[in-house]
Amino acid sequence: MSELYKQAGVDVEAGYRAVDLMKKHINRTNRPEVIGGVGAFAGLFDLSSFSYKEPVLVSGTDGVGTKLKLAFDMDQHDTVGIDLVAMCVNDIIAQGAQALFFLDYIACGKNGPEKIEQIVKGIADGCVEAGAALIGGETAEMPGMYGADEYDLAGFVVGIGEKAKLISGADVKAGDAIIGIASSGLHSNGFSLVRRLIDQHDLSLNEVYAPFDRPLGEILLEPTKIYAKAVRAIQEKIYIHGISHITGGGFHENLPRAVPEHLGMRIQTDSWELPAVYEFLMEKAQLVFEDMLGVFNTGIGMALIVSRDDAEQTISILQEVGESAWIIGEVTDKSGVEFSA
Repeated sequence: MSELYKQAGVDVEAGYRAVDLMKKHINRTNRPEVIGGVGAFAGLFDLSSFSYKEPVLVSGTDGVGTKLKLAFDMDQHDTVGIDLVAMCVNDIIAQGAQALFFLDYIACGKNGPEKIEQIVKGIADGCVEAGAALIGGETAEMPGMYGADEYDLAGFVVGIGEKAKLISGADVKAGDAIIGIASSGLHSNGFSLVRRLIDQHDLSLNEVYAPFDRPLGEILLEPTKIYAKAVRAIQEKIYIHGISHITGGGFHENLPRAVPEHLGMRIQTDSWELPAVYEFLMEKAQLVFEDMLGVFNTGIGMALIVSRDDAEQTISILQEVGESAWIIGEVTDKSGVEFSA
């Protein structure tokens, strides 16, 4: 039967080999609450050891988007799994939760075990950084749906938080400070535009352009930063009023989600360091910075809202855990986002 399936384009034996190769990566993410191992029909996670008074499960799901196209072109597959985890985990962090476990879904045109292993290695790297256990997943070989060298990624994370300590934005008030934490680059948004710019301006992914010391493709594939440890360090000492994960839609779409509708934000656009990749895109493609604010994170991957009195201590804590951070603005009593230089 497996030979008939193979003739139809699905290699069951390759699937078994891929699972064997990924086990060592999955094991790195293990937590004591995980029950059983890889291979069961479902992942099991024991909550009985937690001591929350009012525990709330918090979940998030996402993919990597067209950034995967660059991974195909570069034949580099060990970082997009980090992106997958980051895009999910950063969303539940924004609600004040800590990640517990993660599951992935890999759909491909042809199951290449070594390539699948590289993808899962990245997913495991992201899970380790987030403190989440990789307790299951699915690899679906779908000839005819995807090209032989193509795949798509999706995943979801489940986290937990104390009900009284969840971050909803309800306590945000005018005058609160907005702290921006540096991104690692483009993260996983805006790549349909980036790919279009690459084609329009005849840029090569394999060329090293100034001011970079690596090929452009590697710069663009820099994985999304995971902010779990940074936010946890702040939560231990500072009351966070609101958090915004800056993803697709940039500042315009994501900042207002962290505050009540009657409040807004004033952002000082020259208050943080713009990553070189944005300077490069602006120069090569004649992009306007104001336009980028509505598409990309433009150097700020996560924004925290704290009391003005806690702003400097928040930045100090972030610097202690290795993050770059700035006061980038304040909450106003007028809805919407205003920008000034």
